[in-house]
Amino acid sequence: MTGYDDDDAERTFATPPPTPGRGFARTWWGRAWVRVLEESALDGEQVRTGRRLARSGAVGAVSVRPGRITAVVRDRDGTGHRTDVLLPEWSGEQWDRFVGMAVERAGHVAALLDHEMPPHLVEDAAASGVELLPGTGDLEPECDCGAWDHCGHSAALCYQVARLLDQDPFVLLLVRGRGERAVRDALQAQGSPPAEDACRSEGVDAAEAYATAGTLPPLPGLPGIPDEPGVPPSLDTDTAPGPGVDPAALTFLASRTTVEAHRLLVEALATGHGKRPLERELSTARDAVRLAADGPASTSAPAPAPAPAPAPAPAPAPAPAPAPTIATRLVDGSGHDPKGFAAAVRAWRLGGVDALAVLDEEWTVEGETLSRARAALESAWDEDERPLLRARSNRWTVAGEPLQLRLGTDGRWWPYREEDGRWVPAGEAARDPATALASATLAAGKEP
Repeated sequence: MTGYDDDDAERTFATPPPTPGRGFARTWWGRAWVRVLEESALDGEQVRTGRRLARSGAVGAVSVRPGRITAVVRDRDGTGHRTDVLLPEWSGEQWDRFVGMAVERAGHVAALLDHEMPPHLVEDAAASGVELLPGTGDLEPECDCGAWDHCGHSAALCYQVARLLDQDPFVLLLVRGRGERAVRDALQAQGSPPAEDACRSEGVDAAEAYATAGTLPPLPGLPGIPDEPGVPPSLDTDTAPGPGVDPAALTFLASRTTVEAHRLLVEALATGHGKRPLERELSTARDAVRLAADGPASTSAPAPAPAPAPAPAPAPAPAPAPAPTIATRLVDGSGHDPKGFAAAVRAWRLGGVDALAVLDEEWTVEGETLSRARAALESAWDEDERPLLRARSNRWTVAGEPLQLRLGTDGRWWPYREEDGRWVPAGEAARDPATALASATLAAGKEP
């Protein structure tokens, strides 16, 4: 940002080792960066070339400074090309809005200082008029190879930057205009009282006044986390329910709501909140699926959340067991058997309606769509790393492995893995089939 003295306004990152077959981004903000590249580039072949170059280690040291990211990218013949990707810097007013928004919410500051970027921080920034992540067309390429749009070199640089963003989201803030030290200083300055207020002295120091006030009872301790959820209002009344109202279902819904509120409170006050893997965050969904699939006999408490220091937090309360009729209604209404219902819940959590369609629908890939799919699979891996895939309709299964790729009608690839003889979703969709397959591999507990 012009006029701002920031002595860490340029950083250089050494070239990370190649990662054959592994997705470029693991965090949601890293994947968002990759998605902007893949959706805005006009030539998909250049994007695929960029993926191959990035995987092969062709991107040199990456220099990051306000408004610009630079690296030398080498072709397979060793020819080097100076490549830049530009992203608009924020104005002073935009920085003031971002910092002001962050200090108003302690959770945002804590997340940034922990090198995290929760979605609600990005959403609140956008609401204040500041776009943190790039939008379509914001990543402007410059390369001495002469391409006017994203070439393979600029695409490779963007993929490499996604890996850097995974490790440190402050890289994105540096491109927007300020380095980490400047951002920390600004957050601290706006989070502290003005200098004139800090120097003003009025009345008597509170500690001194308390010490001279005689014998007083000790101050009460901080309130602890409730050991159990609250009790929802009773629905046992003399009034007959209206048509279509099931009192047992309403009672179950109210009970689950109180348990979920207690779980969220326990996790919000626990050490490391905001850094849990997706499976921990979806524990409630798994509980509901297990109850619907196996019935009340399998009810158990979800895994205890990590305890806040120094006092241990109570474990989240067990999820209330639905009556057998309610569990049956959930499964019957879904159109699946119990295990199919569990897979449908997982798909919904991963991708909503699109993910459900990929789970339930098998369709024939043909014409131009088939050509694009084959080209994507051909270019996603180097020849000596490409897995053997057996195709049927829109599903490509890895030979001899419980792993599968499914192509959605929007061109995205969904990872699947086999569990108990049934194919189930294993992660979010990706434009790159290698990234999707890496997600399925990791979900199966193997190294990609």
